[in-house]
Amino acid sequence: MRLFFQIWNTQLITIGGNWVIVGDVVTAAFVLGLGMLFARYFIRKRTRDGFMRMGVEPTPAILIENILYYTTIFLIFLVSLQVANIPLTIFTFLGGAVAIAFGFGAQNILNNFISGLIIMIEQPVRIGDMVEIEGNHGTVEEVGARCTRVRTFEGIYILVPNSVFLEKTVINWTLSPNKNVRVNVRVGVEYGSPTQQVAQLLRQAVKEQASIIPEPEPIILFSDFGDNTLDFEVHFWVKINTLMDAQQVKSDLRFRIDELFREHGIGIAFPQRDVHLDTRQPLQVHVVSPTM
Repeated sequence: MRLFFQIWNTQLITIGGNWVIVGDVVTAAFVLGLGMLFARYFIRKRTRDGFMRMGVEPTPAILIENILYYTTIFLIFLVSLQVANIPLTIFTFLGGAVAIAFGFGAQNILNNFISGLIIMIEQPVRIGDMVEIEGNHGTVEEVGARCTRVRTFEGIYILVPNSVFLEKTVINWTLSPNKNVRVNVRVGVEYGSPTQQVAQLLRQAVKEQASIIPEPEPIILFSDFGDNTLDFEVHFWVKINTLMDAQQVKSDLRFRIDELFREHGIGIAFPQRDVHLDTRQPLQVHVVSPTM
């Protein structure tokens, strides 16, 4: 027991005229660890559950949760220093070195942290939004202090640095409250097809789709005389919860267009070439021997 107390009271270093002993360091580590567990499992979980019961939107709820969490961590750190008998004046001497190290080593971390606060305050993206980032499509699941977690429609999680949402072009498909987007379907029919009838059948196919919003009214365009087709475009609005919803509506519309065209004898064109032979004189055939 005497050996234990000797080790416990062993002096390690003097800081600002105060001796730091082993017992104080162990106690401080215990306080810090216990405080971290408290902050992680009580503040994060209880705060989030409380906001959910009160009906607070997820994005501002996470903002308040992060402020409480990091404030608590900071206070626990200060208490641990006091328990370890380390005065706060130590940072006065270390300030220059810490500033230089922070400037070089933590620049990106600070940038992403501030970007995360801006995202949670201005809410250009919110939890549950469908976004497109550098060709990747997915749903925002969590906005953290350093990065935002996006789940793609293939079930893959992407951790996107918060600064990307402010520095690069990001498409938010569901930023509007009603989540309505306009999509289009293109179809090409054979030359010689009755264009007015084609437009009527396209309009009929659109009206039969319950998922297509009637207002604003869908638009049918005879868009171009293609190389092999008469090109038509159908523009319409749909309400989506995932990007796959829009793809499903477009697929259903294409099925119905194909059925109506088959019923009325209208062919969907495909690439083809016509070859014309001059039959006014016999076709001349030459046999050429291979050269050595």
